[in-house]
Amino acid sequence: MNTASPEELRGLFLFESLDEGKLGWLSECGTVEEFPANGVICAQGDPAEFLYVLLDGEIVMTQTVRGHAVEVSRTARPGTYGGAVQAYLGDKIEQKYQHTLRATGPARVFRLPARKFSKAVRQWFPMGAHLLEGIFFGMSNARRIVDQRERLTALGTLTAGLTHELNNPAAAAARASAELGDRLLAAQLTLADLAARGVDCSHLSALVSLRPALPAPPGGRRSPLEVSDAEDELGDWLEEHGVGEAWDLAPGLVSAGIGIEQAEEVEGAAGEHLPAAMRWLAEVLEVAQLQAEISDAMGRITALLDSARQYSQLDRAAYQRADLRELLDSTLTMLKRKFGPDVTVKVDYDESLPPVPVYAAELNQVWTNLIVNALQAMQGSGTLTVRTARENDHALVEIGDTGTGIPEENLDRIFTPFFTTKPVGEGTGLGLDISWRIVVGRHGGDIQVVSSLPGDTRIQVLLPLTGPDTADPAS
Repeated sequence: MNTASPEELRGLFLFESLDEGKLGWLSECGTVEEFPANGVICAQGDPAEFLYVLLDGEIVMTQTVRGHAVEVSRTARPGTYGGAVQAYLGDKIEQKYQHTLRATGPARVFRLPARKFSKAVRQWFPMGAHLLEGIFFGMSNARRIVDQRERLTALGTLTAGLTHELNNPAAAAARASAELGDRLLAAQLTLADLAARGVDCSHLSALVSLRPALPAPPGGRRSPLEVSDAEDELGDWLEEHGVGEAWDLAPGLVSAGIGIEQAEEVEGAAGEHLPAAMRWLAEVLEVAQLQAEISDAMGRITALLDSARQYSQLDRAAYQRADLRELLDSTLTMLKRKFGPDVTVKVDYDESLPPVPVYAAELNQVWTNLIVNALQAMQGSGTLTVRTARENDHALVEIGDTGTGIPEENLDRIFTPFFTTKPVGEGTGLGLDISWRIVVGRHGGDIQVVSSLPGDTRIQVLLPLTGPDTADPAS
């Protein structure tokens, strides 16, 4: 190994402001190492023992996420550095390489021991070292706190939406349940009245065993005009047979499938007690309708709770294969309350896409962030498109909107922490940063944005279709 002269070090932007004494010290303490093409300079996860500074050649920085090497940067600029860049923090953190540096071709690299680098920073720039330390831990704490706030805010939004969605079927079920008791009592009293009037047991049995159901016409559901004609026809029949309130009873009977043919069956069973029998039948049919409303409401509640379970992934392991369609559908359901009447939602799912190994609950947070951003960009009017497809060995999820678009000067900044175009107090600027870290950092995928001004913005998430057998819990 050779040494780098003070003159060569002075030509690097990293050291250009140092005086002769400091440059001489670096020259004595550091060495120059040569790497062949594809030579590994340092490997992620190994003990961080050296700071590396590029002298000439080209290097690429990668991070390994779940077995996939994700390229972070590539440069041939002399003075670019990597390796033990956090050595100045000493034993306050675990000193391991946070990335892998590799030479793309023959390269020369200045190598400085981490302990000497740490000592130099603290002795030469004591105030700077304290500031850097404060920034590092301050940003770490701030990010953790804001991450928690973002999750709580999302949880609050989804809880409010879920409560609103549950309230409608719950109120319908409660209303139908309250009316059901009254109708059951009325039906029982009417049936008792029929018995008191002398309708024998065989007639009662015939009434109870009736299962009136008028089949749908050959053309399908009847038109409003056909329904109106049927109500008039049945109302006339009831009135001719002495049934009181005939025109009040007819609509409910017709909606339940009762026509003149079924009414004649009731007449055959009840005889001269037809008016009371028709009232009883109308009450029984209303009871059945109320039961159907309760069943439908409970089905909607069950579906909403299933979406909430799917969204939270409370009953699943942290990392396993999941159907992206189910995750996206559950998120759309949870966010339904945010869709205004002028927002159209279109889904285009690739049915052949296999389950993908993911942290499902974390990905649902990504979908939430992207969909909420799209809705805000459209300002209550437009088309939200959710699409899945396969791109080689990756699954693609695309969230598109027809909103205002993203200015070209902001495209490279939207994943930067704390960057936001929203008014003060309305956004933290961490939604997309969190999404990037979940997609890239946790899943070894990629997230990109394509935007045309205005009317066509698409956030594209790429996720590996294959993953290791076991998950690494570290983020």
